[in-house]
Amino acid sequence: MVTAYIDGFNLYYGMKSAYRRKYMWLDVVELVRQLRPNDQVQVVRYFTAIVKGEPAAAANQTTYLDALSTHNGALVDVRVGRFKIKTIGRCKVCRKEFLCACPTTYQTYEEKETDVALGVAMVEDAALGIGDISLLISADSDMLPAVRSLQRIAPSRPVYVALPPSNQPRARAIRGAGVFYIRESALSGAQLPPAVNGSTGRKYSRPAKWS
Repeated sequence: MVTAYIDGFNLYYGMKSAYRRKYMWLDVVELVRQLRPNDQVQVVRYFTAIVKGEPAAAANQTTYLDALSTHNGALVDVRVGRFKIKTIGRCKVCRKEFLCACPTTYQTYEEKETDVALGVAMVEDAALGIGDISLLISADSDMLPAVRSLQRIAPSRPVYVALPPSNQPRARAIRGAGVFYIRESALSGAQLPPAVNGSTGRKYSRPAKWS
């Protein structure tokens, strides 16, 4: 039984860089089946945060998460973190204000909590024996400490790392883990139906922009 952990933004940006929005309507449970065809899926834990400052994108993301949960039920566990406002004021090199005609500071958003939550879930599930195989979908090197901790806690538990498209193989530094790339065929073979119908009659349709 495979328990999978997906770094939602790492996968999203990898797919977007390689294929634009072609495969965004992704069934992550079916993706895990494509990647591990000989294993049953215990649960797929999907970690993300709702984007800030872009209402249309946030609406599309919410529709997708609702469709994903409706279609897969208990097989998918969506865990939503948050974005924190980050103010950009001075240059980190010279410490001077950025050149501008006014004394304005600039704001951006920084994703918080999801990396830590993913790492904790991987270690916790290994300690509790949830599934007998761990699959991480991410190329973020920040995940390395969690993988190494998992390997110390459950040394006999196989750990695999699937690298999203367009990501550098930094995760190859993980010793004892099977590392491989996610092929386009796996993404194309793991798409949700164009419309997902909920039990209450609500329908979740693939956003027109995701084509």
